[in-house]
Amino acid sequence: MKILVVGCGKIGMSIISSLVKEGHDVVVIDGSRTVIEEVGNIYDVMCVCGNGADCETLDEAGVASAELVVSVTGSDEFNMLSCFIAARMGAKNTIARIRNPEYNDKSLGFMRQQLELSVSINPEWMAAKELFNILRLPAAANIESFSRGNLEMVEIPLKQQNSPLDGMSLIELRRKYNAKFLICAVQRGAECYIPDGNFVLKSGDKIGLTASQSELQKLLKMLGLVKKQAKSVIILGASRISYYLAKRLIAGGASVKIIDKDPKRCKAFAGELPEAVVICGDGAEQELLLEEGIDSVDAFVALTGIDELNILISIFAQAQNVPKVIAKVNRGELAGMAKNLGLDTILSPQKIVTDVLSRYARALHNSLGSNVETLYTLMDGNVEALEFSVSPEFKGLKTPLKELSLKKGILVAGIIRGRRAMIPSGDDVINAGDRVVVIASDRGMTDLSDILV
Repeated sequence: MKILVVGCGKIGMSIISSLVKEGHDVVVIDGSRTVIEEVGNIYDVMCVCGNGADCETLDEAGVASAELVVSVTGSDEFNMLSCFIAARMGAKNTIARIRNPEYNDKSLGFMRQQLELSVSINPEWMAAKELFNILRLPAAANIESFSRGNLEMVEIPLKQQNSPLDGMSLIELRRKYNAKFLICAVQRGAECYIPDGNFVLKSGDKIGLTASQSELQKLLKMLGLVKKQAKSVIILGASRISYYLAKRLIAGGASVKIIDKDPKRCKAFAGELPEAVVICGDGAEQELLLEEGIDSVDAFVALTGIDELNILISIFAQAQNVPKVIAKVNRGELAGMAKNLGLDTILSPQKIVTDVLSRYARALHNSLGSNVETLYTLMDGNVEALEFSVSPEFKGLKTPLKELSLKKGILVAGIIRGRRAMIPSGDDVINAGDRVVVIASDRGMTDLSDILV
């Protein structure tokens, strides 16, 4: 499928990488000759140097035959204009990055309609939503929701030593704990597994666990993994993500303290978030963090624009026994290093956006009717979790799951029927109109039929 990407910043490069891996015909537009040459050296894509809102540049890029145009430059207004012109020139679908909090939901809906945008994406808002969900369930390193929260998948790191699940097979685990759940992925070091019932857990594993919200809380309590919801939070960095996260936390009754060394940003935050405590100071200074009570808060979230600083200060926060520590790290190589240093919870806005774009692109590319409704990459990108809407054409309808010939590395992790979420057994069947959550070790699935041999 032909996709135009306008803007090659951090988000743009992440999107380009993901789309190329999925085999799409990608055309890249950027105004910087240096950036365009760099992209051309790294990826096998067509590159056009020019203004992504200019008719001639878009025409040179072949916009009229594009299935999708994605504009992710640093300017919201430019992204909207680029998508508007692209749509008028024949692009079938358009996605614009719109980040400014001043564009509230009402005006954003109006603009999307008037500009004929297919989708608008706000990476900072999405990241804040994910952060809030993790702080709601601090035992998790990552939480993903399916079917509007009816079913959740959480990644939970087991203790490095003396985990209560060490040496226990998944069959024994299901027998011992009376809750409806499914362990659908396990990461052990660099290896990732889609386990069967005989798989034996070890201390230090990271498990991917699927359950409804109520069953999830019940299970975590049984396993002794429940940590209290974060009610006092220090946020390092007055960024857009910080703004969205602080608003959510304050609305939920939490006390929030924001630290940033830029006086202008601090003044703006103090005006926009009067319920928060805003400290103007260098968050890299350990004395300041100790003075502000880092050793007594429920959670610390590092959201500066510098990955290395986020990692280092988060390690200091862990040393102060902060119950939940989260660091924003966009660079993949640094994220891996941070996890090796003991940071369990890493947030990447780039990953969130690329998941959204991958899902949308697969849904457009799909022709069999069982569209990808939701897509997440899990376990450091080694596993995909996909939610499909089941069409009447699916060949496995009404067949018990134990009788379906599934490809290797595939697990049906959940069935949502109406508002009811089910953790399926071998006797359950898939009906037309269901939503089905599939865990896959191979990437690139576009239709539910892809799970069958």
